[in-house]
Amino acid sequence: MGRNSRERHKAKRKAADASQRRRGLTEPGFDGPVFLRADRPSPAQIVAELIDRAVMAADRQQPAEFARCRDLLVVGPGGAAGMQVVNRELFATLLDEVEQCWQRGWQPAELIRAARREGGARHARLMTDACAGQMREHPAATVGQAWRNQLAGATTWWTHDDRFVNDWAAHHNVDRAEAVATILETVHLLLVMPPVDMIGPMSGAPDEGDSNGELDQRLLDRVRALLAKAEATDFPEEADAYTAKAQELMTRHRIDHALLAAKADKRDRPGSRRIAVDNPYEMPKSLLLQAVAEANSCRAVWMKRFGLVAVVGYAADLDATEVLFTSLLVQATRAMTGAGSKTDRAGRNTTRSFRQSFLTSYAHRIGERLTTASEQVAQETAASTRGAALLPVLAARTDAVNDAVAEQFPEMTHVSTSVNNHDGWASGRAAADRALLHGREELAS
Repeated sequence: MGRNSRERHKAKRKAADASQRRRGLTEPGFDGPVFLRADRPSPAQIVAELIDRAVMAADRQQPAEFARCRDLLVVGPGGAAGMQVVNRELFATLLDEVEQCWQRGWQPAELIRAARREGGARHARLMTDACAGQMREHPAATVGQAWRNQLAGATTWWTHDDRFVNDWAAHHNVDRAEAVATILETVHLLLVMPPVDMIGPMSGAPDEGDSNGELDQRLLDRVRALLAKAEATDFPEEADAYTAKAQELMTRHRIDHALLAAKADKRDRPGSRRIAVDNPYEMPKSLLLQAVAEANSCRAVWMKRFGLVAVVGYAADLDATEVLFTSLLVQATRAMTGAGSKTDRAGRNTTRSFRQSFLTSYAHRIGERLTTASEQVAQETAASTRGAALLPVLAARTDAVNDAVAEQFPEMTHVSTSVNNHDGWASGRAAADRALLHGREELAS
């Protein structure tokens, strides 16, 4: 059972005021709020300052100061009544920062994932509860199915918002100090998460930039059927042919839609999608996603801290990239693990370096092959009666994607990966290059 609306509004307003102060936490010389009033600060003001200082200490990696603030929050100013103020302010601050992250483009599942990566399972459970709590501020009728699905099973199970800290500690079998520390660490994470592109509104209304030209469901079914065959077969030649045919179908759809949209003077614009990429071998997996994205006229940006790759492109191209990457990762993993463990001449285990090099090589070669398949379709179209209109249309769409990437990631940097296992590199390339792209005519039926 939550607080009544007036109490919640007052608490959230206090948390929002504190949030504005905390947002300067990375500014040089900022040492937290200082009370200038002559009268004695209220318990709520004291608690707000302690939260600010704890978050600042977490940001500056000052464990002693963080522990000091945490311990003061555990007991609260003025005994039992002060603990109640701490509970109220901590939870209101947590909910406010969740809402702020939603407004900056993050979705519930992404926040939960970030909490798990940064802190662990306990932080992920706290983030899930915080998202469920904040979702009460949004009537069910105004929340789209995609957002509801991300919080399926999440409930506001605690007895009262003012008891959340104590209830959460008991529910997860930790003491109050650990519960307070987990909340403070999660608030800090929420504060440092940067703005990202809004991917579909919470309301479930179609996003203008990501609703045009999506892959037709029948085409998606055909593509997924081809990729399922590629994943199931034990013959590399068949897997290559099925994958190539899937890429060809998606490229033809992309070109057809681009030409139709240009002819109708329809102003599509690029959208975004964030795809989770997990360890182990996070970087080469991200390289594979980048290779697939570029073959489908998209751009990929690795958000390393959060284990996500942001893919920017037109709707159909984003669909193509996601379904193809998912399948190719399955195929690559199967080929990689099929090679077994590795040792060098001295008997040292080199399995990790082998697999790192394997996936990196696989990504490079798959990118070449998919690009070749796409270019063949483009060349066929260019040689047809529609060819004169094709090049300027594709060039304009490429420019639009590049502009969208520059706008979303103005401080993007480039990273490189090293390969130190020749056997892994050669095996990865061979896995991606065992057969010519033949058999497409037979597969068409």
